[in-house]
Amino acid sequence: MSTDILEQLVQRGDLDGLVRHVDNTVADRDWDHLVRIRNASRSAVDTGRQLWPIATLANVRLALWAPAEYAVQSLDDHVRTFMPGPVSEILAVHHTWEDLAPLLAHGHDRSLYAYERALRGDSVDINEHGVLDIPILPCDWEPRYVVATYTDDGAEFPTPSMPDRGDAVDDTDDFIVLDDVDVQSAFRQLMEPWTAQSNGQASCIMTQGGPSQALRALGVRDAELEPLTPPEALAWLAWAGASGGAHGKRRGAASGRFGAWWTLAAISGMSEDWPLDPDEFGEIVSQMNFWWWDDDEARSGWELRIVIEDPEEEISCALSAADADTEK
Repeated sequence: MSTDILEQLVQRGDLDGLVRHVDNTVADRDWDHLVRIRNASRSAVDTGRQLWPIATLANVRLALWAPAEYAVQSLDDHVRTFMPGPVSEILAVHHTWEDLAPLLAHGHDRSLYAYERALRGDSVDINEHGVLDIPILPCDWEPRYVVATYTDDGAEFPTPSMPDRGDAVDDTDDFIVLDDVDVQSAFRQLMEPWTAQSNGQASCIMTQGGPSQALRALGVRDAELEPLTPPEALAWLAWAGASGGAHGKRRGAASGRFGAWWTLAAISGMSEDWPLDPDEFGEIVSQMNFWWWDDDEARSGWELRIVIEDPEEEISCALSAADADTEK
């Protein structure tokens, strides 16, 4: 009966009917049929019926709610493009590492899923291969990263706690800009979904001296600085790297954490030593100073405003990124 209904809905290209059919199938916990819906909708695209939203919906529900042996089938490469986030992140919402690890082949998908579950508190064997060249398990000096939540109604991508307004920064016109290609490249990669796939803009500048010099070189006057702890700054960088901004494709918490490490490695001059010794890197990060900067401009929906100082090298780096939910 369900198969006959599915064939009729697909033949008609009935999107509304197929959405209801997916809902009913999930409610009935008929996972075999949910896989059939996904595959039939995907195949229909080849015949000119644009049912990819249904294939995507079925795949998301499979990753979210199906038992482990069915959930792993959501890793089908053909239906990932339009998902609201990485499959590894969606899988990680309700499925523990212990549930899925025995069913996952060694490779990229398994590794990213391990990172995502480790960020949610699961214990993963230290010998598990990490494709991102950073430890799968967060280090003691790292923050508790914010993670996404996916539901039938959509997704929530919380931000770290917004800092309070801080103290006014000293104004200065005395600064020397440093041309650091590695830092520029790292920050550009971190913010690429905001800038290349959405409406966002991102700027990064490094100078000799402290935060006043870096902000002035960025073109900012009358700013206020609120100190951030190293874990707080790392959490913000990771959030930005995980996010797609207003319209870009989300890369996920695991990739965001990697981007935060890579950006700080570039700023601290350690990127050439990659992969890094985690303890040594943590010690270097702990010696850096971080601030959230703010001015009187209206805030957009997605923002990153951080100044980073390396007091030993007497250099500072000002980061600015913003995106808004307007038509691209």
